[in-house]
Amino acid sequence: MQLPAERHNHILQTLKDQGFVTVSGLSEVLDVSDVTVRRDLSFLEEQNLLQRTHGGATTRSLIVRDRPVAEKAEQHAEEKRKIGAAAAALIDDHDRVILASGTTVRQVAAQLGRLRDRVGLSVVTNAMNVALELTGVPGIEVHMLGGVVRHTSTSVAGPIAEMVLGQFSCRKLFLGVDGFDLQYGLTTSSALEAHLNTRMIEAAEQVIVVADASKFGLRSFGRMCGTEQVHQVITSEAIPAGMVSQMEESGITVTVV
Repeated sequence: MQLPAERHNHILQTLKDQGFVTVSGLSEVLDVSDVTVRRDLSFLEEQNLLQRTHGGATTRSLIVRDRPVAEKAEQHAEEKRKIGAAAAALIDDHDRVILASGTTVRQVAAQLGRLRDRVGLSVVTNAMNVALELTGVPGIEVHMLGGVVRHTSTSVAGPIAEMVLGQFSCRKLFLGVDGFDLQYGLTTSSALEAHLNTRMIEAAEQVIVVADASKFGLRSFGRMCGTEQVHQVITSEAIPAGMVSQMEESGITVTVV
């Protein structure tokens, strides 16, 4: 049987490689009881080396606070640009798509606007900055939802937005998140916007999540859906390989850029 220090080193190395660990997985690999694993995780959490979760642990705090859109835009900017370009390439002529809010989704709109060769494309959005990116781009018709403007973003939400959204049926939804937890699902910092995003998911045939690697293993305030409703994820290279494998095993197509 391994010494506690050896188990702790294994746990921390696995976290570094995968971004998360599970009690059951560690119990099997280390050949110890679930109780011993939980004791090890508690000790490491006390040392501020990991964050306990239901059934395991992650390398970071799970809670994501709401932040101004200008602050978010400065973080992982190059990764978001690459994700936006990969997502824009998935949009076809005569497509009907929903672009939700968020700085990564804005990059989808920016990259789509630069292509300038789309025909008959309809875009539904609740984000004013997304609408402005696409206004005047030939071949793109923009449908802007109405509603309550969020103070920390340039997006709208609420019952009016949901009522207008109910008039549309779209092929693809490009969805940004504040948190993507494999067990808990997709979350955002605003409960009001989370409810609208849930309605967007219902209005689309395909759900494509655009999020840089920093969003994985985190949770925010408002839950949008479980991961079983996600068809594709486009993310950055820093995402742990173990997390990619888990998503692919659950049927999600993962594109790393």
